[in-house]
Amino acid sequence: MGNPRVCVIIPTLRNAEELEIALGGLNNQSWEGALEIAIVGPTGDPGEAVARTNGATWIDDAGSRTRADACNVALDVVDCDIVLFTDDDVWVPEDWVANLVPWFEREDVAGVGGPNFAPPDDRSTFWQRVIDVTFCSKWVTAGTNYGNRGTERLTRAKQLPGVNAAYRKSVLDEVGGFDKGAIGCEDAMMDYRIEMAGHKLWQDRDAIMWHRRRNPSRVRKQIQNYGLVRILASDIHPGMKSWSHTTVGLFPLLVLAALTSFVYGALNGGLAWPNVWDISLETIPMGTSRSMVHLPVSLAGVYVLLCWLGAAFGTSPSRNFATILMAPLMTFLMHWSYGMGVLTAWWRIHISNNAGLQIDDKDRA
Repeated sequence: MGNPRVCVIIPTLRNAEELEIALGGLNNQSWEGALEIAIVGPTGDPGEAVARTNGATWIDDAGSRTRADACNVALDVVDCDIVLFTDDDVWVPEDWVANLVPWFEREDVAGVGGPNFAPPDDRSTFWQRVIDVTFCSKWVTAGTNYGNRGTERLTRAKQLPGVNAAYRKSVLDEVGGFDKGAIGCEDAMMDYRIEMAGHKLWQDRDAIMWHRRRNPSRVRKQIQNYGLVRILASDIHPGMKSWSHTTVGLFPLLVLAALTSFVYGALNGGLAWPNVWDISLETIPMGTSRSMVHLPVSLAGVYVLLCWLGAAFGTSPSRNFATILMAPLMTFLMHWSYGMGVLTAWWRIHISNNAGLQIDDKDRA
């Protein structure tokens, strides 16, 4: 592409302190070409002063209610060949732009992104590191894109994380940018439309972004929102449907069924234990009640083991004995929250016949 014009777009909302950290990293990039930094947010946001102080362009979001709409406003304003997206709560590695932009010398690269992890050490709390280990688990995260890393430097991808992605501006113009009004899943929907238009997306395993995780009190609502918007997005774009999201959607129902089985079996004598000194099979009560007690317990044990192994073999740099030990607890919270979001979406689509607005995990009043 010769000497491409590169722009980084960051939507922001009342997060000036962390925005300044992100801008500090962007102003310290090893990329030697021209780099414009565009911050988009509402009028009067404290981030405007921070943006201007750090040499960034401030773009008024024109009253946008969602991240998708704010990014679309910015896309209409910037003039560049390559546009990168990230958030206002990141620590940007100095080689981030230099890792992503050169891939666009290949004509088959419409977009490229990379994994994102919680900032290590004292830049994240213990529970934020546990959440990162959970997000980046090898097996139990239903295909989340947080810590997904290919086996080679550049591999094909179906979806790029909104916090760590770069695109040809011409491709974004072709597909019309983000889906208007989307609150969550806007990156996945746009990536789906890019692929449907015949373009290819890729992942660079070394283009890491350090992305701050939310605390447990906020991450529950965030994940519930993800479950809801993913199903609503799949209703709009049926090609986005996935068995993994449906499976997690059934998780709350399976948990309630397991608890019901345990309680019913316990009340009907299923907790009675045989004489441990008598090993004859005839003394072991293997009736329905005992099975209804012990089957849920056994399944719970298998679930915890899978969570531990998934965390241990995951990709998070925050893996250690303590964070892996607590991973099953956080995994359960994530699965329950995501599942409740999926069930809410199914209710809106199939029962109330009114998908309605997506919920919003940020107050934009």
